[in-house]
Amino acid sequence: MFSYPRANAGFVLRRRRTIDDVSTDVSTSVEIDCPREVVAAFASDPDNATRWYENIEAVEWETPRPVAVGSRIAFVARFLGRRLAYTYEVRELVAGERLVMSTAEGPFPMETTYTWEDTASGGTRMTLRNRGEPSGFAKITAPVMAAAIRRANRKDLAMLERILESPESS
Repeated sequence: MFSYPRANAGFVLRRRRTIDDVSTDVSTSVEIDCPREVVAAFASDPDNATRWYENIEAVEWETPRPVAVGSRIAFVARFLGRRLAYTYEVRELVAGERLVMSTAEGPFPMETTYTWEDTASGGTRMTLRNRGEPSGFAKITAPVMAAAIRRANRKDLAMLERILESPESS
């Protein structure tokens, strides 16, 4: 999308920023030996977040349960040694297939997407995608943030896999 603002001596071409201009976009996947419905139900329930997200310390619903488009959920997390408090709003929910939530708060507004697909073996491939456009000092540290997000996502998905594949979860 382009705009052509009038300048003193003619036109200046300026590009407007869109969600596609994100400077951080991290996708991580895992195959879990459980049916898609089981994985999606567990992962999309914010009340389970503290069990499988290492950095999330607390979850508080700002809207009534269960999760739905428009739900607002406040999280407190610790990331790169800092305490972060932010509220996600659910933007899209297709049960058992896709969940998209985003926040515009803080120095690093983020959109998080979960997708679930059946695997040939009867399990589930879950993909966790985080993308965002940092501002201020966070813009300078974006490459470090992306690497840290990738490491955290791998750990979190591995924990989710351990929980869901454990005999206690059956």
